[in-house]
Amino acid sequence: MSSGPLVRSIAATCRPAAERRDPAPWSMAAVPLDGDLGAARALCREIATRHYENFTVATRLVPARLRQHLANVYAFARWADDLADETPHDGGAALAAWREGLEDCFAGRPSHPVYLALADTARQTGLSIEPFADLLSAFEEDKAFDRTHVVVRYDSRPALLRYCSRSADPVGRIVLALEGCRDPGMIAMSDAICTGLQLVNFWQDLRRDRQAGRVYLPREDLDRHGVRESDLEADRASPSLRVLVRDEVAWARSLFDAGEPLVALGPIALRPAIRLFVAGGRAVADAIERADCDTLASRPVVPRWKKLALAWDAWWRLATTGRGRGSA
Repeated sequence: MSSGPLVRSIAATCRPAAERRDPAPWSMAAVPLDGDLGAARALCREIATRHYENFTVATRLVPARLRQHLANVYAFARWADDLADETPHDGGAALAAWREGLEDCFAGRPSHPVYLALADTARQTGLSIEPFADLLSAFEEDKAFDRTHVVVRYDSRPALLRYCSRSADPVGRIVLALEGCRDPGMIAMSDAICTGLQLVNFWQDLRRDRQAGRVYLPREDLDRHGVRESDLEADRASPSLRVLVRDEVAWARSLFDAGEPLVALGPIALRPAIRLFVAGGRAVADAIERADCDTLASRPVVPRWKKLALAWDAWWRLATTGRGRGSA
């Protein structure tokens, strides 16, 4: 998964196993099998910190009482992501078993350490199964497309948005729900931010996705700009592809604009992290535009100094105003 805020890390689409820079969670950590909640929590923290380099920094922007819950949610999503990528020939059986485990988890019968920890989070915070089931449905959809060798995944922007509503938006909804926030207006703003984050990740990774047999650019947008699927195999983006990507980045920016009021209106404890999420997404959009929207020649990234500056700004606001220490 790509660098950036925690929410984008969880929400980013699965990457092919050949591109992984780290092992699957079940091979990098000892999986406790004795039903010990403390060991299950420790496993989730290890998965989060070893797979996502910015986890510690990101979670410093939320109260300590939420950090274990975020690790539990991350571990669930990462395990599902890797099941989708690392089991290419099982016809979806591994994901189907993981879905059964999710249903057992929310029925009070967790049978896996990650689900043992997640069940504890659900008990403490009142989380529902729906956003987790939605995330799994997005992984299952990707796997189904991969199995049938569908490359251009979605015909239109509305179709891609429907995918993002299950692959990205549930993450923000889960995070809001950890603070008891279920306000429809705030959820809509969160959805806009999460979808924007997913979209800039897509436009940042055109080459990687195409090499994996995936194109998330809507077919209608490709046709409107005169771009063919084969154009994504070139070493550099054509002028028409650069115009298309610039158009797609503007679309993502409009979603950040729609969601930005959540920075001031969201649960107090989450505001610094939300600020970082929005700023991080805009920074990725900036990086794409600095590369003249050519994400074939190289993958645009946010410089490390910029990431540190964004994190420092969010932390400074937290330290000087006390935001993030209260409740919703």
